[in-house]
Amino acid sequence: MLAAHRIAAFCVLGSTALAAIWGGFTYLRHGTAGGVLAHVLVLVQTVLIAQVGLGLLLLSDDRRAPDDLHYVYGSLALGSVLAPWLYAPSEPRRRLAWFAGSSLLAGALAVRAYTTS
Repeated sequence: MLAAHRIAAFCVLGSTALAAIWGGFTYLRHGTAGGVLAHVLVLVQTVLIAQVGLGLLLLSDDRRAPDDLHYVYGSLALGSVLAPWLYAPSEPRRRLAWFAGSSLLAGALAVRAYTTS
């Protein structure tokens, strides 16, 4: 289970970087999220949900991270990618900026969670 949590951590880091770079580039070129970019943005959310789920399974098996901040950063990363569903404007281009920005924030928080594990 710990190996799956570590593999998922690299998937989180990779997908958040891809989504943030691609979304930011598309936003700066005055575009909107196409089908593939939208799926990449949703992939970030899915992988983070899986990562938190694996972490909760590890906690239920009484395996704890050495630093309690690991849980804070992991929870904040998940919350940051889910927040645009509630707060992002309905205009497609600005919505893309929210989702790409939240992916960037989640990536930064995931890096910090990884360093505290």
